[in-house]
Amino acid sequence: MRIGENKPAATVAPPSGVARRAGPAVADALPINMDNASVMGIPEAELTPKVRKAIMALMREVEALRREVARSNARLSDMEKLADQDSLVPMYNRRAFVREMSRMMAYATRYRSPTSLLFFDVNGLKAINDTHGHTAGDRALMGVATALIDQVRTSDVVGRLGGDEFGVLLAHADEAQARKKADQLGSVITARPLKWEGKSIEVGVAYGVYTFKPGEDAVTALAAADKAMYDHKIAMKKART
Repeated sequence: MRIGENKPAATVAPPSGVARRAGPAVADALPINMDNASVMGIPEAELTPKVRKAIMALMREVEALRREVARSNARLSDMEKLADQDSLVPMYNRRAFVREMSRMMAYATRYRSPTSLLFFDVNGLKAINDTHGHTAGDRALMGVATALIDQVRTSDVVGRLGGDEFGVLLAHADEAQARKKADQLGSVITARPLKWEGKSIEVGVAYGVYTFKPGEDAVTALAAADKAMYDHKIAMKKART
């Protein structure tokens, strides 16, 4: 899920008594009661030029308030996205990811629906930074993020947990399904080497899989997935020696 996906924008209620329909013009928006020939409850006979002028001024203020509410809604939506988005890649930051994780865990517990967490760690990022510079390292991270985003469903959640670590939440996925998906994502990332200054730099990942248990909290689940990732990293190093 990219940042802001499937997330309703914040709303600000209009002032009491303000109609929600935006009319084409102030005059058209005047609430006229044709049966009693009145405007805003004022009989037509009492609509002196001074009263009509006051009503028009009031309606202009109402329209201005409507426009300001729309601008406020847009600003709130932008601020929410910025607060949730990672500073480097187009996905959730750790705070937002943990929040979404807690929601999915609560849903999984309530409806007894299997949900799993994949924990990815980019191998050799320090070596890329030291050899080719931090810009190359950032490009490697963006490549991993793109691969994860491209390969998950819209119902899943992806986020950067910090540094070279990424998380993926798989809705309605048991442990076997999650492991299969983790293997597939790892293969996709490895198959997309970083192209940098005429060189092809392999980017690999170690990963851990953890399926939530009822009643667990996000901190416990993250720690378990992190440990599973570390065990996988150790196994990969032993296999290369």
